[in-house]
Amino acid sequence: MNAIITVVGNDKVGIIARVSAFLAERNINIEDISQTVLSGNFVMMMMVDLSQSSKPLPTVKEELETLGEQMGVSISVMHEKVFSAMHRI
Repeated sequence: MNAIITVVGNDKVGIIARVSAFLAERNINIEDISQTVLSGNFVMMMMVDLSQSSKPLPTVKEELETLGEQMGVSISVMHEKVFSAMHRI
């Protein structure tokens, strides 16, 4: 099962490291990642594989939202099928 994670906020050191460490601790593999900084704003999208995750998607989503609050960024998680349906033309 894949999910899309988005991270948006003011650019600062360690955003990718903290999110990646969080995922690794839960055995969630990063399949694809794209990030950029636009006018001081950090924007990242990741496709992750949750098939071996130690926690279910709703728990991961809640914990990532909490991590985002601690870091001062917005982190959202969406099942890949929902993301694809929303972006279908």
